Amino acid sequence: MVPALRYLGNACGRAHGGFPGGFSAACSPALGKPRPLCQGGRRASTRAFDVVIIGGGIVGLASARALILRHPALSIGVLEKEKDLALHQTGHNSGVIHSGIYYKPESLKAKLCVQGAALIYDYCNEKGISYKQCGKGLMAIDCPYTGIVDYRRVALSFAQDFEEAGGSVLTSFEVKDIEIAEESPSRSEDGMKYPIVIRNTKEEEVQCQYVVTCAGLYSDRISELSGCNPDPQIVPFRGDYLLLKPEKRYLVKGNIYPVPDSRFPFLGVHFTPRMDGSIWLGPNAVLAFKREGYKPFDFSARDTVDIITKSGLIKLASQNFSYGVSEMYKACFLSATVKHLQKFIPEITISDILRGPAGVRAQALDQDGNLVEDFVFDGGVGVIGNRILHVRNAPSPAATSSLAISGMIADEVQQRFKL
Repeated sequence: MVPALRYLGNACGRAHGGFPGGFSAACSPALGKPRPLCQGGRRASTRAFDVVIIGGGIVGLASARALILRHPALSIGVLEKEKDLALHQTGHNSGVIHSGIYYKPESLKAKLCVQGAALIYDYCNEKGISYKQCGKGLMAIDCPYTGIVDYRRVALSFAQDFEEAGGSVLTSFEVKDIEIAEESPSRSEDGMKYPIVIRNTKEEEVQCQYVVTCAGLYSDRISELSGCNPDPQIVPFRGDYLLLKPEKRYLVKGNIYPVPDSRFPFLGVHFTPRMDGSIWLGPNAVLAFKREGYKPFDFSARDTVDIITKSGLIKLASQNFSYGVSEMYKACFLSATVKHLQKFIPEITISDILRGPAGVRAQALDQDGNLVEDFVFDGGVGVIGNRILHVRNAPSPAATSSLAISGMIADEVQQRFKL
């Protein structure tokens, strides 16, 4: 395990299941190719893998790719709840390839960002994926290494690499349960070889030896499904972007960023050119009342109750009341945002902008109301705990750092599971 990582060890107990005891190495099968779908029993179908990754965003796909390239003999599957891959945080971010200038020197986040940016540029060159190294202006500091790219295209390329190497991607697979295989005559062989059962909302099953979760906005709930620690809780923050009208795009030649506020992980309102030629202004950072709430009035009763009762949000809000009110005010009134933007480009007026897209950030929050900014791995003891690795927090700039993070995750998987 990488020492700089925060690690919640011994957090898992035995989840949902009643298979007594553990599984020794002698019970593990030879690691090989995926087993075919098999009929029988009361379940419609089951497929088995050596390793399953839950989550088809850029971190999950990069990790799957890294694992199968290191361990080509393994059968590895990716489970994604949506019909397509990389639709949420990966598909809704600004597309910036960060240089690492924002982060504390020598910190893990800074190192992974610098390493990840270099890897992303090399990967895009290798695969012919378009990007622009347009630089970043940070007040009086010029950072030419910053660029822009379509991260969803990058993530889909990771998926293609993974599948071409023999991996399997299962979409429309929303995980409902993670448990121990039943001990029964019809399933005893699979249960011993592939002791973990992952079931979706359609009652379809996948069995495996080991699980890695990269579930983003649902990382806490997936951890809890497996009997592991539900903390840190995920609190969704929506970031609304504005669009600069086409006739005013000439005002922005590269990324323009404010000096960061060290109290918060959010980068503040900035100017971001996009690969399609558009210019995004923003984002703000306001509480979302739904984990995938991309519109101001999107609401989920369950998500809202969890935010209020399970996380440290009340403490966070009480400590940063004025900041929260300011962000909500700017979200409601464009003139307030424009006034802020004019600090960087005085020529911009309210008639030059339009409301644009939004993204939702999966912000990990501890019970004391502290924003969790480091990487958090979660695992534990017992039947499930020894066979699962939860990536609980992969903070921004996770897209930039995805290839570097995937190497770190592959190292952790190899060490924990003795692959």
